[in-house]
Amino acid sequence: MRPPVLLGGIAGALVLSALLLWLITGQGVVALAFFGGVAALLGVAIVLDRMRPSAERSELEPPDWSVTVAALERDGAAVAIADRANRLVCANATYESWFGNQSAPPGLPLDRKGLEALTRTAREAWRDGKSTARGIVSDDGSHAWNIWAERAGRGEDYLVWRFVAITEEDPTGEMAARITGQLGRLLSRAGIEAALVATDGTVSACAPGFAERATGDATATLAGQDFARLLRTDDQDHIFFAREGRRGNPQTLIHVPLGDPQSARAPGPDECASLMLLIDSTVGMGSGDASAQQATPQLESLLGALPLGLAVTDRDGRFLFANRAFRRAGGIEEGSLPQYPSDLVVREDKTALSDAVRRFGKGPATSGDMAIRLRDMPDDPVSLGIAGVRGLGEVAVLLSLVDSTEENRLKRQVAQATKMQAVGQLAGGVAHDFNNVLTAVIGTCDLMLLRHTPGDSDYDDIQQIRANSNRAAALTRQLLAFSRQQTLRPEVLQLPDVISEVGMLLKRLLGEKIELSVHHDRDLGPVRADPQQLEQVIVNLVVNARDAMLAHGDSGKVSISTRRVTAQDVRKVASEILPEADYTVLVVQDTGGGIPPENLTKIFEPFFTTKELGKGTGLGLSTVYGIVKQSGGFIFADNFPAIGHPEGARFSIYFPVHRGEAPATEKSKPAEPAANWSGGGRILLVEDEDMVRAVAERALSRAGYTVTPCADGEEGLAAVANGGEFDLIVSDVVMPGMDGPAMARQVRKVKPRLPILFMSGYAEEQLRSEIDIEAMHFMPKPFSVQQISDTVAGLLAKYAAK
Repeated sequence: MRPPVLLGGIAGALVLSALLLWLITGQGVVALAFFGGVAALLGVAIVLDRMRPSAERSELEPPDWSVTVAALERDGAAVAIADRANRLVCANATYESWFGNQSAPPGLPLDRKGLEALTRTAREAWRDGKSTARGIVSDDGSHAWNIWAERAGRGEDYLVWRFVAITEEDPTGEMAARITGQLGRLLSRAGIEAALVATDGTVSACAPGFAERATGDATATLAGQDFARLLRTDDQDHIFFAREGRRGNPQTLIHVPLGDPQSARAPGPDECASLMLLIDSTVGMGSGDASAQQATPQLESLLGALPLGLAVTDRDGRFLFANRAFRRAGGIEEGSLPQYPSDLVVREDKTALSDAVRRFGKGPATSGDMAIRLRDMPDDPVSLGIAGVRGLGEVAVLLSLVDSTEENRLKRQVAQATKMQAVGQLAGGVAHDFNNVLTAVIGTCDLMLLRHTPGDSDYDDIQQIRANSNRAAALTRQLLAFSRQQTLRPEVLQLPDVISEVGMLLKRLLGEKIELSVHHDRDLGPVRADPQQLEQVIVNLVVNARDAMLAHGDSGKVSISTRRVTAQDVRKVASEILPEADYTVLVVQDTGGGIPPENLTKIFEPFFTTKELGKGTGLGLSTVYGIVKQSGGFIFADNFPAIGHPEGARFSIYFPVHRGEAPATEKSKPAEPAANWSGGGRILLVEDEDMVRAVAERALSRAGYTVTPCADGEEGLAAVANGGEFDLIVSDVVMPGMDGPAMARQVRKVKPRLPILFMSGYAEEQLRSEIDIEAMHFMPKPFSVQQISDTVAGLLAKYAAK
């Protein structure tokens, strides 16, 4: 409303203007007409002015939301209203109890995925008028909601949010509500009485018809009463309601467990309840009762609501109905149902299944189960439950089948992992025993070569034996690599540097007709691994690719690349095997035709090869697998379609990116040569293998040492305890009775400064926890005469200098 002073000023100006006009023109009529016209316009303006402020106030004054909040109050749903600035305008009590009254969507305490989904929902709702987000989880994972957002308001400048909590399914509670409600009444009218029975045999809930036939009162709950006491049987095992006795019709009892067989957790007491169906003998086709015609549709409705895979057949074994769970477990396409259950199984099981279904359909009402193999999963037998039912007309057999796809997949993975672990332990044990044999063979050859010079008739033969022994030693190293028991010297390095070091060797291995392509990503992270072992991994993969391409022709292409994979990339893949982290990936792929699908799960097993007899050991890829796993990496093999080339195999190796500063590389000092030590020494030699002990004793004695040989740890400990003076103990690690580490700890109590040299066919890392003793040294088997002599000389020189 305009101020009174302003209106008075306007009226005065109007009067003054009229007087001036009369003085100028001298005509009073003109001045009067002017005054009247302007006064009329001023009156209209005042009226409009009075109307406008009221409208503006109604727009500017904040609305009263109390009525809206009262309308939003509803059980089980949270409702909130936010403006375009994402400010909370109002909310009901449920919303405030869940999220408080300070934050408006999407700024709620949700996990990252939920926040992104809620932000997208708000954007779509403002744009399209409405949007939905389902399965949104709180940041602590304790709650989940389905959320709807819809634009509202006179100017559509508000969003109405509605949150509905997602509750865990309770099949037992849902079934209790159904049978005590409309479904139970429908079943009763069709001659089927239903009751929910707990694990202790007491009734939890029942249909009104069941209560009426059992007690005469349709409103009775029967909760806590013994289910079996409500029934009775005659001498022919016919079942009757106890209250009706033989005056009533015989009943067919069907027991349906309600527990979820696929649940990974142990079921609670309420989840083990059972649904008991009592079907009147007069119900079914040909019973003469019009109500019997409704039995099959009602039964289908009931079976369709259950989470178990259930189906029914007639007396001849023809399918009448199968619920969705049964179709999924049996691999039946939606909308189709085979004629017989035997159409679902392999040819060898068809006759047995057909006979079983017909036997249960025409015999007494019994139940059982049998193992079958489905056509879609011929290698994984599953259990099929079969029960004969009576009194349902055409329905004669009830079949139950559980979807075991995921269970079978997990079984195969566990079996494969167990097998690989067992083979790895076997490989490590074989390598240890074989190293003892090779130590004796190589040592004996060295001793013989000391008596034979080049040109002797036996010299070349001994050299050939020694060369083959060294080749066998290389095979044992491959076995140790597969079993992840070899000694690694890890360093922090860049994969491109390792590939560059071995590049010239790869070109010579591939030849001129096979192309080698190398590509590296930028910003690759460093990895921690043994460079020599990585070179062996690359060489083995390239040689394997070369052999595959030569088997399909005389040319091809091998590609080696390195890629950078971030933790975000791993998160998008959602791998169950690969942990979320940053990786540097080495990819080796070829155009050799790929790996047959049936071999993909076997290629990393030791001694598995597709090459001709005598052309492969089958340890190349198993060695690669062992080195990668021992280095903390992951390896995957698959096939890929190469553009312009035949299909090929691809090996992807994921190494975790090393974080932190690179440790200083300790360069191993070469052992002091024997020529630098001439002081002799007293050696206590403890070795349970006679061949190895004999070779080591002869080698050390020939080098000028005084050697006391012992066959086990007890004998070696006795030699020290009886006053023996020694400069060095050379001992095996694994021995029967007292092993090397146990003997060394007892010796140290008497001789605390006596150095010890352990020798073993096992890897140093595997024995580190057992031989973690001060002044301890390690020498792997097999070793030559020169190696043991130089090692002993170096140690004696080292400790003599101290």
